[in-house]
Amino acid sequence: MEHLTTPVLVVGGGPVGLSTAMFLGRHGVPTLLVEKRDATSLLPRAPGLQARTMELFRAAGVHEEVRALEMGDSHPYFEGGIIRTSTFARIDEAVTLEAPSLDGPRIGPERVMGCGQDRYEKVLVAKAREAGCDVRFATRLTSLEQDADGVTAVVRDRDGTRHTIRALYAVGADGAGSFVRRTLGVERHGRGTVFNALSIYFRAPALEAVLKGRKFILCYATAARGTLMSLSRLHGCDPWLATPLYFPDRGETPEDFTDERCVDIIRTAAGVDDLDVEIAWKVPWQGAQLVAERFRTGRVFLAGDAAHVHPPAGGFGANTGIHDAHNLAWKLAATLHGWAGPALLDTYDAERRLVGEAMAEQAMIRNRIRHGYADDATRAAMVDDIIITLGYRYHSTAVPGSPGAGPVLSPDLDLTGAPGTRAPHLWLDHDGRRISTVDLFWDRYVLLTGAHGRPWADAARQAAERLGVPLTVHTVADDGTLRPAGDRPWTEAFGVTDSGAVLVRPDAFVAWRTPGLTNDADTAGDPAGALSDALARAAGHTALVGGTR
Repeated sequence: MEHLTTPVLVVGGGPVGLSTAMFLGRHGVPTLLVEKRDATSLLPRAPGLQARTMELFRAAGVHEEVRALEMGDSHPYFEGGIIRTSTFARIDEAVTLEAPSLDGPRIGPERVMGCGQDRYEKVLVAKAREAGCDVRFATRLTSLEQDADGVTAVVRDRDGTRHTIRALYAVGADGAGSFVRRTLGVERHGRGTVFNALSIYFRAPALEAVLKGRKFILCYATAARGTLMSLSRLHGCDPWLATPLYFPDRGETPEDFTDERCVDIIRTAAGVDDLDVEIAWKVPWQGAQLVAERFRTGRVFLAGDAAHVHPPAGGFGANTGIHDAHNLAWKLAATLHGWAGPALLDTYDAERRLVGEAMAEQAMIRNRIRHGYADDATRAAMVDDIIITLGYRYHSTAVPGSPGAGPVLSPDLDLTGAPGTRAPHLWLDHDGRRISTVDLFWDRYVLLTGAHGRPWADAARQAAERLGVPLTVHTVADDGTLRPAGDRPWTEAFGVTDSGAVLVRPDAFVAWRTPGLTNDADTAGDPAGALSDALARAAGHTALVGGTR
């Protein structure tokens, strides 16, 4: 039996596990990933990559490779929204169910794109390996135990050889049926299974003409016999993806959906009796809503579907999981590199579990609306997609400027520099290069201050040195290290004055801010003390007292 050691073991090689390994590798943490499948996905699942997800890939330096996978310009399909018609042949009569806002030039530097995971997983594997990670397919986890000093796992590879892995930490990104979660004994809460569906991947060359070039994210056809069928456009049309529902309470099983029946469903939904249809794959799955009661158990963490599952309405699943991966990766890296305090890793559960619960509820609301079960109260509870994907807010000890408990999602997008929210996007000039504020954040804290904020800059450097925490200070001014390159003053965007300061975490979320030296009575007399305390708590340490921690 081979004995292996690694700082972090990642279980699961889907989008979330691969992103976890890739992010960790880019942070300088070599990682071992095991995946029971023989290779990356063959199916174009999870085809909508959100603007925030693309920002995370941008921060990791892999967004250009992912963006290159886009087939043409997929953005108009997102703008087409979610629609419903009787048959695809009557697409001109379609009604719009949802017209979500998803991105915008004043919101961020990236935009949504359509690409199936069968393509972008390959990029994530390559980039993870390039960063020093060991990615092993056809390798199944068989046991997992932990103690005070680490995690011990046993895995079995394709030829039956067993390997023992010793890791400091482990991440369970092994899907809805997570072996890691079950081994930990972590329960889930929620509504459970809400529907059963069959993904039918098929080829129908004439269907594009039937749709008359109409662009949409998803189109529901109500004419399909005995079911409600949706047609997806985001990953392209070779193959197409149709998703009819089936009903076990009526005695239906996936096996009842023969190729002949699937062809009949597609032709009926299309409104073309002789449509040429070739069935490529059929994959049964469940739409469920369940969230783990905790995302951390000792040295083991849960991410993605292992932590939260919900109906695919909204396309939040893989994206939310990738956001989990990013949140966890920088905190694990900070801990392993020795500059994080012990409380920082606890904030992964505090931040991402509330987000997971909010995402699951919003997916459920959309599911009810699309399936015709929503009442007025349900519709009123739906918030726009851009808030769910970019506007969620963290409340934890790593956000020392937060007022405490509060809603994760607000009715309106509020990217105004408030602690706990993603830092506002502005275009800046940095050494002759045009960059976004979002480009400033990756592996260190960043303090932004204005032309009259030198006391904050000095205090930040002193606090970072005493704590041993990596931090960069930027003065945003016409003669500063960052010069405004847009039409919006940075002070207006971040809610400060020229003597104010904003402390931003490595994940681009604002940790703390002060309007200015003359406007904040709590900090005006002691900028060094206020900033030292904020940086210490943001990095998971107790506050600096008398210059020490």
